[in-house]
Amino acid sequence: MKENINSQRRHILLGAAALSAGVLPAIAPGVAAAAAAEPLKVGLILPMSGPFASTGRQIEAAVKLYMQQYGAVAGGRAVEILLKDDGGVSPDVTKRLAQELVARDKVQVLAGFGLTPLAFAVAPVATQAKVPMIVMAAATSVIPQRSPYIVRTGFTLAQVTAPMAQWAGKNKIKTVVTFVSDYGPGLDAEKVFVKGFTEGGGKVVDSLRAPLRNPDYAPFLARVKDLKPDALFVFVPSGEGAALLKQFTDRGLAAAGVRLICTGDVLDDDLMASIGPAAAGVVSSHHYSAAHPSAENKAYVEAFGKANKGMRPNFHSVGAYDGMHLLYQALKQTAGDSNGDKLLAAMKGMAWTSVRGPVSIDAATRDIVQTVYIRKAEAVGGAWFNVEFDQVEKVRDPGV
Repeated sequence: MKENINSQRRHILLGAAALSAGVLPAIAPGVAAAAAAEPLKVGLILPMSGPFASTGRQIEAAVKLYMQQYGAVAGGRAVEILLKDDGGVSPDVTKRLAQELVARDKVQVLAGFGLTPLAFAVAPVATQAKVPMIVMAAATSVIPQRSPYIVRTGFTLAQVTAPMAQWAGKNKIKTVVTFVSDYGPGLDAEKVFVKGFTEGGGKVVDSLRAPLRNPDYAPFLARVKDLKPDALFVFVPSGEGAALLKQFTDRGLAAAGVRLICTGDVLDDDLMASIGPAAAGVVSSHHYSAAHPSAENKAYVEAFGKANKGMRPNFHSVGAYDGMHLLYQALKQTAGDSNGDKLLAAMKGMAWTSVRGPVSIDAATRDIVQTVYIRKAEAVGGAWFNVEFDQVEKVRDPGV
């Protein structure tokens, strides 16, 4: 990671109009109280470059959209977003950026975090500074345990995997090979799937793990083809699904009768256009689809597309959109007080109707509780979507 990554730091001041750095939003008479207090600064750390840049792009877009829709004032405090690009691959870089945001920029909230190792690296910073840390993307189960100041608004891999294990066992799938990326979320997914599937009477023939960086899927898929399971269960992080599905098809696994089932990361809404027909019929489990039929989601997808040149929102965008909602509602409850303990107390137990469906923050674990959907990839109106056909409500992280 180049040392000049800090120069990529950007300030985003968002409200009804785009603003230059250091300038507060124009204050209407009804929100004059906001001018009396210093802005509440949120340090947003994302992979805006590198292999996981799509995650950063989606989260940034959702944060902007939320603030455009609801303004730049919450609880009588102007809200200022300080965005930093960590490149998504070096925990040391992410930790340094968080330390700078807290010590130099005096942020009162940290947010973002594209991958688990990066969230782990920042957890001690949040604890020492007593700063709430809103995890919008990283999905390993134990993340909130690393700091009492962490709250998660995205999901956990274990949470969305458990319903898929149950579904597979009930739908004529008797043998499975599991194939996951070799880091926290992947290991969670593997463990939960194996447990749930075998408890339902299924047999896991083999468990394969690919390196997170620069993976070559070919030898693993060759192994799967030789084993001839009924299905291959897959987790790879957002951005890798297109490459994996292409190789799955090219190497003839579908033609050999091997079904592909997966978590929704593989069929990222943001990438469905590039995956195309290779996704046809793939069944996945996840907490969000751009095809979710609620009125709230239809409005969200339309607004997101208009604000981002037709880009389709994905599950990471929803983690960010709800993360901003959590922050805004907490600020309203504290009347703008940014004390970390008071904000955390306001966030615990909060419930609302998200664009993904009903969600809440478990008061004990500070993790999200939500509906998990079973979806099938289909062509709808000339485009590929994950169409929901079943669901499990109020799913908590199973505590792997």
